[in-house]
Amino acid sequence: MFLPSPQQLRYLVALAEQGHFGRAATACAVTQSTLSAGLIALERQLDAAILERGAPTKRPIFTPLGLELVARARTALAALEAVAETAAASRDPLSGPLRLGVIPTIGPFLLPRLMPALRQAFPRLRLWLREDLTERLVAGLDAGRLDLLLLALPAEGPMETLPVAEDPFLLALPRGHHLAASAAVPACALAGERVLLLEDGHCLRGHAEAACGLPRGMGTTGEDAFAATSLHTLVQMVAGGLGVTLLPRLAVQGGVVGDAPVELRPLEAPATPGRMLALAWRPKSARAAEFRGLAQAVGAAVG
Repeated sequence: MFLPSPQQLRYLVALAEQGHFGRAATACAVTQSTLSAGLIALERQLDAAILERGAPTKRPIFTPLGLELVARARTALAALEAVAETAAASRDPLSGPLRLGVIPTIGPFLLPRLMPALRQAFPRLRLWLREDLTERLVAGLDAGRLDLLLLALPAEGPMETLPVAEDPFLLALPRGHHLAASAAVPACALAGERVLLLEDGHCLRGHAEAACGLPRGMGTTGEDAFAATSLHTLVQMVAGGLGVTLLPRLAVQGGVVGDAPVELRPLEAPATPGRMLALAWRPKSARAAEFRGLAQAVGAAVG
């Protein structure tokens, strides 16, 4: 029985991810003709059509079988990588390259504290960073482009998660706002306020909606249709008197407020809302024990 080579599988996955023969060839560090020849050989050896021929567009179009083979190729390549990772981990845990994905509401505020700690604790670890929204990071993890994620729960996807630290919310108010007269503000007091949120796609938006008891998707139409793309933008909107918002304590400690004319108040106990930060990796990853070993360092950096 014919078995495809790892290189042929890489060509197949790269073409699916890049959607272009030239970019796929560049990603595989080969010429376009080499990649095309490898895929043609794969089709002949499997005696199956992977790509539609004569399509009206230059963009590669996969047959239904081709799409299934792409998914299986990703799984096979991840399994092959796990063989090498298992051997490397046994020789020198937490060394070599590690591709870490982190969401934008964590990365800029935690990494400046976390990176020096990791360099000191694991000097042979080479960390490659990718900042993106949760959905795209999870897709990258599933496809094998990322090894580990640092995100906020809940998060959906084929992965194992390990909570590492709680990150409570602080209420950000324009200077002189009437709620600033209280040492702590009950979440129910926000019902009459214009609560500013990040745009759809940021998991922090859902966390804030849940913390305030707001309906899912609030602010997508009408007067509240404008949503911020970053926490820094939210702070400036609050400073301009446009409303109030919730900020993770991690971001506040990381300097997101700066010298903006904003007042911060905790939300009233005992049910202080917030988010849970977690590490996530592929199920049954050969490096799971290593990733668990990072949890303490991450939690200490959160503080």
